[in-house]
Amino acid sequence: MKLIIGGAWQGKLTYALQIANIESKESEKVAEGATDPCEAALECAIIHDFHEYVRRLLKEEKDPDQMIRQIVDHNPDVIITINELGCGIVPEDPFDRRWRESAGRAAVKLAKHSDEVYRMVCGIPARIK
Repeated sequence: MKLIIGGAWQGKLTYALQIANIESKESEKVAEGATDPCEAALECAIIHDFHEYVRRLLKEEKDPDQMIRQIVDHNPDVIITINELGCGIVPEDPFDRRWRESAGRAAVKLAKHSDEVYRMVCGIPARIK
């Protein structure tokens, strides 16, 4: 597993596509956290915006840890992108605070299971694991 973290619009998906040798994010090999079913994340080469899966699971009152375990078990070679939500202002809305914390904890768990972790800043990847 490879994990790519960073702020919004820092080039995480572009880098993931590059290292996966995939030409377009419209490929069926990319699962989008905001729109694709959780099952897609178990079969794809790239999971983009994992923090959006976390948001959707929390809204459905489901535990994101279960999805992480399924990914580790069924798709161990996947490349995952996730936004760092904890670096900004603490949200006023209680759900958004819970989402922010859950996304951060998910990133920690994914990093633990990843062979490589990259942090993207201004389109530049820095390997941190």
